[in-house]
Amino acid sequence: MRKMLKLSIAAAMVMGIGSVSAQADGIDIVSNVKVKGEVRARYEMVDASGNTQNANAFTNRLTIGAGADLLGTDWVSAYVEMTDVRTINDNYNDTYAGNGVEPQQVVADPAQTRLTQAYVDLKLGADTKLRVGRQMINLDNQRFVGAVGWRQMFQTFDAYTLTNSSIENLSIFASYVNQVNAVKYDATSGTRDLLLNASYKVMPELKVTAYGYLIGTEGDTYGLALTGKLAVSDGIKINYRAEYATQTDPSMEKSGTNASVVDVDADYYRLALGVNANGILAGVGYESLSGEDGVAGGDTAFKTPYATLHGQNGWADKFLANGGSPTAGLEDTTVYVGYKAKGFGLLKVVYHDFQSEYGSIDYGTEIDAVYKNKIPGVNGLVGMLKVADYSGDDTVLQGNYATQAADVTKFWVMLDYKFASN
Repeated sequence: MRKMLKLSIAAAMVMGIGSVSAQADGIDIVSNVKVKGEVRARYEMVDASGNTQNANAFTNRLTIGAGADLLGTDWVSAYVEMTDVRTINDNYNDTYAGNGVEPQQVVADPAQTRLTQAYVDLKLGADTKLRVGRQMINLDNQRFVGAVGWRQMFQTFDAYTLTNSSIENLSIFASYVNQVNAVKYDATSGTRDLLLNASYKVMPELKVTAYGYLIGTEGDTYGLALTGKLAVSDGIKINYRAEYATQTDPSMEKSGTNASVVDVDADYYRLALGVNANGILAGVGYESLSGEDGVAGGDTAFKTPYATLHGQNGWADKFLANGGSPTAGLEDTTVYVGYKAKGFGLLKVVYHDFQSEYGSIDYGTEIDAVYKNKIPGVNGLVGMLKVADYSGDDTVLQGNYATQAADVTKFWVMLDYKFASN
């Protein structure tokens, strides 16, 4: 992987050299250079029951990236990106042990600077591309693989990724990953993973997605999702998602550095139905991640270690540990309403009811709300207000369920400015 990153960084250096000397012996070193970036300032408050102090975090994310075609070709290109996270105060636990004891609630946004992306793209024909280097990977709804963009630092993957769309309506994705760079400070781990995803658009109302995520540390996940949108009348559209996945013993465990994991037997279900009636939004959903039943050779907890979990089971982030599922599993029943229109922005309220998949234990309920809109007069600037209020079941106070019992309220104010060269 070091050779891969060196290749990617070298390509980035070539882009920098090209800004001084755009040609060498009549060959363009770099061409079609494009720069983009983001400045995202955020205040996050966390108020939770217990003895830990409230958190008040003022943080900022600065991301700068540059891409260009290389060596006078239109089939070799490179992209490099740096992300810097700065903190304005220290009234929160940023999870970085080097800062000593921090008695406040956790906000997992430590100050750090990182090379978040550095890759080379090779076009192997009109519909096939090979990407080599550090990259973000967001698959489908990010339930299994995502860049965790909600946190100030991204999750990235050092990988070899091949994509193909030569067959009409069929998109194929395959990636071999040997290092994962998580959002926390210096959270880098070697691995041997194979990510496979293929989607076929049968018709405008139906897309079929099949996937296999072979993760050595957790097991192999194989799944199938049916999604689509149906226009029932003028201004009224229905969207849906029906999905099933199963987890088995890891097949990649002996091919690299991953610890051995055996006896994986887990299941996942998701059903969701939504409607957009001239901007009025409403929907319901049900999601189930299996839990351990305590029987030898029985069900185990379904885990999604590479997911963007913040967008899945409540914005209070009560279900991040253990790969995204408590030991007894998780059942999440949701109902949402909202309104979205040009000029008005988006207003949405979501209600969650959480139970364990094994034992039907009430974890608690949560109400989330968000308002998001473009800021007038500044192109690329978006503002957001967001709140999450989780109420734990007071009877769940011991064992694997103690972390779900604590009440928590979180509140965010955020400004996000994105820019790009022409």
